[in-house]
Amino acid sequence: MASGNLTGTMPAELHAVPLTIEGSSVLHQMFRFRWREWRGTGISRQQETAREAIAALSPAEEAGETALYSLLGHKGDLMLVHFRDSFEELNAAELTLSRIALQDFVEPAHSYLSVVELGLYDSSVKLFRQLAERDVAPFSDDWNREVEETMERQRQAMRPRLYPKIPDARYLCFYPMDRRRGEDKNWYTLPIEERQRQMEEHGMVGRRYAGKVQQIITGSIGFDDWEWGVDLFANEALIFKKLIYEMRFDEVSAVYANFGQFFVGVRQPIAKLSDWLGSGE
Repeated sequence: MASGNLTGTMPAELHAVPLTIEGSSVLHQMFRFRWREWRGTGISRQQETAREAIAALSPAEEAGETALYSLLGHKGDLMLVHFRDSFEELNAAELTLSRIALQDFVEPAHSYLSVVELGLYDSSVKLFRQLAERDVAPFSDDWNREVEETMERQRQAMRPRLYPKIPDARYLCFYPMDRRRGEDKNWYTLPIEERQRQMEEHGMVGRRYAGKVQQIITGSIGFDDWEWGVDLFANEALIFKKLIYEMRFDEVSAVYANFGQFFVGVRQPIAKLSDWLGSGE
């Protein structure tokens, strides 16, 4: 009989790594527009370039897979966001832009690669506790089978969140972030149950903004320079400030979060790209 059942005690710590499920592959492309070269181009070429770009990019926008934003500030002029089923499809989206004349007038300013990720802290702690009570060793056949069963149930239940369409909200705020790994404060050395508690508290703030902001979290460990990307979609830009400010009072943000650059854009319908370009159509 397992010693845990005899003593009624639990191991000091459960398995440290929470389960995650992944969905859409996501690419953010930020560009600067070469306005001087554009102004030096004849109106007929401008119009043909705009028509070609609209024809090339509109089908993906109509499918909810690509969106275009006019960026605010000095970090760029345009941002394209792509949601696809694979990295191969993201690469194809990049190549679509590379093969049209509009590419002659843009230069990359930044990019970010990630995948939609849902962290299963609650399910992980519950499952790991049950397995520990039964003395099922991590990564044993029984352990792997029950973990995969849990993940598959979650994949089916969460499929709309794993493969979302890009919201048609007027504004987008995107930023990358990390959890601190320093000598003084290290998120990854906290027990999983403590991380679960802090994430639950953090999530309570976000739920208060339901209906005002749609948040999509993407994981980028191994894909880009930060650990996660955060997309916030809303029809009112000021709500970004209120939500992010309030969240910074949570312990998980106040103590353990580092943030990268913020990019804020206004949705630019691709069908009206000519208006943004001032190409006369």
